[in-house]
Amino acid sequence: MILAVFPAAVAQTQQTPLRSSRFGGISCSVSLPNQKRYWGTQRVARVCQVSPATVANWIDQGLLKGHKTPTGRRRVEADDLKAFLRAHDMAVPQDLTNGNGHATVVVVDDDPGYLKALVLTIERSDLDVEVVEAATGVDALLEIGRVQPTLIVLDYSLPDLNAPEVIRRLLEPGRQLAVEVIVVTGGMPERAAVELREMGVKTIVNKVEGMQAVVDAMQQALKRRKVA
Repeated sequence: MILAVFPAAVAQTQQTPLRSSRFGGISCSVSLPNQKRYWGTQRVARVCQVSPATVANWIDQGLLKGHKTPTGRRRVEADDLKAFLRAHDMAVPQDLTNGNGHATVVVVDDDPGYLKALVLTIERSDLDVEVVEAATGVDALLEIGRVQPTLIVLDYSLPDLNAPEVIRRLLEPGRQLAVEVIVVTGGMPERAAVELREMGVKTIVNKVEGMQAVVDAMQQALKRRKVA
């Protein structure tokens, strides 16, 4: 069950070549043209027409350059995947070449088990997105600044910053959210939902309704973005 759907947010733009931000006392500068794009094993497997387990073995054996996230998810940089495909005479998908074919989603949750399971659910769904993970509010802000995502899936309660505090740092004075945020929660006070709505959050999903509810909310958010 989706708890609330609020008025539409302003569509995101990604034209800024250099962005400097200060998050909770941490400053970072991000050069957007040089941002790295990563593919998960599910998407790599679809391209190579093999199983995700085979892709994982390639990475573990050093046949395909990749790395593990803090939650144990394997990731392959887009340029490394292109090199691998060309070296093995495999077709390179157009979206991998031009970098414009996929939305990027930052998923934030401090529970490693829930985060891993949610990312896996997203990757196994029909959503064709790049997933970037974060476990704290500060890490989320840094990743958001780095990848300029299409969508953010944000846990309400984090060890350092809660969802309103994260969103507050994304807002400039007098501005609306430039990217849609889905807040996922195990429960929150009604006043917190009101505050999130006033900040521009459109959708709140209760964790008890399952991860498919989160995926469904993501699908609707991405559809709204295409229409905007």
